[in-house]
Amino acid sequence: MASTPEYTFSFLENATETLRAIAHPHRLMIVGMLYRQQSMSVTEIYEQLEIEQAVASHHLRILKDRGVVQVRRDGKNSFYALTNPDWYKILEVLHEAL
Repeated sequence: MASTPEYTFSFLENATETLRAIAHPHRLMIVGMLYRQQSMSVTEIYEQLEIEQAVASHHLRILKDRGVVQVRRDGKNSFYALTNPDWYKILEVLHEAL
């Protein structure tokens, strides 16, 4: 049997804050969309989610602040991508667990 790692309180605190940032239906949908599309503009995101641009920007800022997404600017456009495709695994685990 493989040993399981022991996690420090500091790591678990950081993980909790990151999970809290992801734990919103729109943000989980953004993670899934970015996993499939690899990169999307703010416009593409808010149109696909059928929400206001300001709401999408708010959710993207939360994800960016926790290091889940990164932004690339191209002229007036901002394009978002996952910092690591493994963020999508959270959705897969939730799908299997629920």
